[in-house]
Amino acid sequence: MKKKKSVTVSGTFCSTAQDFGFVECAEYPDGIFISGKNCNGAMHSDTVLVELLTLHPTPGKKPEGAVVRIEERGIKRVVGTFERSKSFGFVVSDNTRIKDDIFIPLEASKGAMDGHKVVVEITEYPKGRRSAEGRIVEILGHMSDPGVDVLSIVEGLEIPTEFPEKVLKQAERIPLEISEADCDGRLDLRDTLMITIDGDDAKDLDDAVSISYENGLYELGVHIADVTNYVQYQSALDKQALKRGTSVYLADRVIPMLPHRLCNGICSLNAGVDRLALSCIMTIDENGDIIGHRLAETVINVNRRMSYDGVTRILEEEPSYLAEYENLVPMCRMMKELSGILRKKRSKRGSIDFDLPETKIIVDEKGKPLEIRPYDRNVATKIIEDFMLAANETVASHFYWQEIPFLYRVHETPDADKIEKLGIFIRNFGYYFKAVNDGIHPKELQKLLDKIDGTPEEALISRLTLRSMKQAKYSVNCSGHFGLACTQYCHFTSPIRRYPDLQIHRIIKDEIRGRLTTDKIAQYEMMLPNVAEQSSKTERRATEAEREVNKLKKAQFMAEHLGEEFEGVISGITSWGIYVELPNTIEGMVRVSLLTDDFYEYHEKEYELVGINSGKTFKLGEKVKVIVNSTDEILRTIDFILAEDVV
Repeated sequence: MKKKKSVTVSGTFCSTAQDFGFVECAEYPDGIFISGKNCNGAMHSDTVLVELLTLHPTPGKKPEGAVVRIEERGIKRVVGTFERSKSFGFVVSDNTRIKDDIFIPLEASKGAMDGHKVVVEITEYPKGRRSAEGRIVEILGHMSDPGVDVLSIVEGLEIPTEFPEKVLKQAERIPLEISEADCDGRLDLRDTLMITIDGDDAKDLDDAVSISYENGLYELGVHIADVTNYVQYQSALDKQALKRGTSVYLADRVIPMLPHRLCNGICSLNAGVDRLALSCIMTIDENGDIIGHRLAETVINVNRRMSYDGVTRILEEEPSYLAEYENLVPMCRMMKELSGILRKKRSKRGSIDFDLPETKIIVDEKGKPLEIRPYDRNVATKIIEDFMLAANETVASHFYWQEIPFLYRVHETPDADKIEKLGIFIRNFGYYFKAVNDGIHPKELQKLLDKIDGTPEEALISRLTLRSMKQAKYSVNCSGHFGLACTQYCHFTSPIRRYPDLQIHRIIKDEIRGRLTTDKIAQYEMMLPNVAEQSSKTERRATEAEREVNKLKKAQFMAEHLGEEFEGVISGITSWGIYVELPNTIEGMVRVSLLTDDFYEYHEKEYELVGINSGKTFKLGEKVKVIVNSTDEILRTIDFILAEDVV
């Protein structure tokens, strides 16, 4: 009998905290299931060759496979906690996807002691029953030392924290002030009234705005720090900025893309000093149409540094603020007026506005969380958002129509199956949208968000809608931005903290100065795909760091509130538990195993837990009272129990 030919595919192995994993590959977008016995020594992030064991799985199940060869190891370094015995040591990884401890010979332990957080370089990978072996290359500090918890997350994601000496020396040579010679050939806007609007604790101010109105037309100026004047292409500063890709904003620290001398100094648009800028000056009619624009190298002098809170108070007519900022009141009112026009126009075309509160975490000097609360957008944050969106779209359109190589911010249409699942879910709440075979128009999702505005299920449906969409990324191909419902979009407004903006500034200046030669265009065509890929990768890394640090600080915060009662909303239901979100954005789980009054079944279609004997149900959006039962800093989880179950 002829032996059936095996089917193999190559992909990335994704381990789980349990004894199994999955392989991600282009051929099977939903992944291939790998049981524990078929992992064959594969570790998380390895590139593996998989033999398929089931070619035609039953509906709703993933195909199953077995790892037959490890083609490339994905993880070279691991961050974890060192534990020492008499004759050897081992490291328990912080990454729960790496289940097995890493063996450390004492001579490779670098003198680490019990409880030290360490960085381990893997020297031998697991084989058969033998564990991975490694050597300690860095001791971060004791697990209880202030700041080591966050540093462990940062190191685990391989985010650079220290600048190389060559980069710092290059930054030191940059002057602290600009000279009149620096201003030659630039449009002089030093007499134009302009302000910066940022958070109270912001130090890197990279955008300023100006506005005027005449004969039914607004002139909106968005003025961005000219960072490229100081960061030359292929310099040590530039290479380090590309490596980092973005500044990383964490609860207790900022890891900047550029050294402080630049981002908090000469590149920061501080009030009362001359600064070099790249300006996008737009002419906008009363319908919100941008009927003309100019891109120019400029020199500016910001009149006043404003905060989001301060501008909001002016617009709310608080007498003390109206008196203090009397000369800026007309400007603030005009900005609000234009912002509303631009927002209305975006809404009309179908732009999706997710108004989900971000988390604000206040920590003390040792990194201990003191307060956690929602950080809501106010009228001033929306004004700046609207103006930056307008500038970004204008710049992207400018270069798209000239067919100049460029770096776009793209957001693809969601996958049809995810939209279908979202449609099934929202019908449980009495909502629906129109979807067609090839996808959905963003206006339909915007209508959904309008319908749920102010309802108990608003936060939940908004989050699930967001999760059903694809992740935005950088690309040299202009495929449009689904969420903003626009055909051309880019990131131009934050070159201090995002590399794509820095790169775009170079292209703009080359065009302004007539330097876009055939050779220069060929150079951009060759290098921009790598910039897009690296920038997307580092953005995802920064997002993961922020998310993991927030989870850690929330677990630490709730550890101080064990046994206390809170009221929250059911934000998610699974077969193993009920997720409850508190008003301060903290989310924890009530495990089904701890529901003592009945045996509960999970009804997947209705997203409900139903008591078999009592018929009692738990539904999304319901308010419940919970008690903090336990927290786990390593897993970064919070467990609740229902208050009614406590006698």
